Amino acid sequence: MTALRPNLTGLDLRAEIDRLRKERNAVILAHYYQKPEIQDLADFVGDSLDLSRKAASTDADVIAFCGVRFMAETAKILSPDKTVILPDMDAGCSLEDSCPPDQFRRFREQHPDHIALTYINCSTEVKALSDIIVTSSSADIILKQIPQDQKIIFGPDRNLGGYLARKTGRDMLLWPGVCIVHEAFSETELLKLKAQHPGAPILAHPECPPHILDHADHVGSTRAILEYALSSDSEVMIVATEPHIIHQMEKAAPHKTFIGAPGADGNCNCNMCPYMALNTLEKLYMALDTLQPRIEIDEELRIAAKKPLDRMLEMAGSTVGKGDVGRPVISGS
Repeated sequence: MTALRPNLTGLDLRAEIDRLRKERNAVILAHYYQKPEIQDLADFVGDSLDLSRKAASTDADVIAFCGVRFMAETAKILSPDKTVILPDMDAGCSLEDSCPPDQFRRFREQHPDHIALTYINCSTEVKALSDIIVTSSSADIILKQIPQDQKIIFGPDRNLGGYLARKTGRDMLLWPGVCIVHEAFSETELLKLKAQHPGAPILAHPECPPHILDHADHVGSTRAILEYALSSDSEVMIVATEPHIIHQMEKAAPHKTFIGAPGADGNCNCNMCPYMALNTLEKLYMALDTLQPRIEIDEELRIAAKKPLDRMLEMAGSTVGKGDVGRPVISGS
């Protein structure tokens, strides 16, 4: 973890970050799960892949990715000639941690007749071992293009995989990873909250376990949840994903009330991502100043990891920003 400089006290961090952004010709990206003060100074706020694609389309020399490590790695995969920095290299992901590359490789070897659809929340090494990368918004469209008799491994999120299996009727072999944030929601507390607000729809991310999704009125990616919240006629909504997305909802629809789904005791902070929280304005300033910590990926590995990303963009491009849907059909490894 990057150590803070002793002379940061008293600095106008917003002004200094703006100065360095210009000096470095940098673009600052912030995921919806970042703290409000980081979201408010970012050039782009959004989902992980959409942010990486937007950054790739700019003429920026530096990408400062305020998110977690796999997101910054994805940005580097798509923008190899740009310098990609992450404010805190310890900003990991429980889904990535649940799927070590050596274990995933052995698992694939045990099931040679399966193709691997892998959620983007994984390491570069696991991406390189996969056939198609998917996002929560593109997975359904991609599944529809794969022959029914093709056996599928889905990882690393068993909740997203299970949701897709129930939705599509596909029988998939699920890797047993989970997101610690979405696992933290309490069904009992959610039902109590729903009883207090009987007309409020529940909006949930598909990384939530089935006992939460069963009560949801809308299931979708972070961007889809945001779009639903803004277009809905409902004045009060319950949001079952990392609660920092509510900042964007409140900015865009200040007349509405958005309530974060509760954790086990009804008011804990266990539904906030501890990895996302590692990024701070101080660390962002230092990263722009020193251009460290920096994401570096071996070129052979980068090319191997980009291949399944390209397949996703070819098969479901319009769901992740642009492109045509449904050109190739993938079968086999």
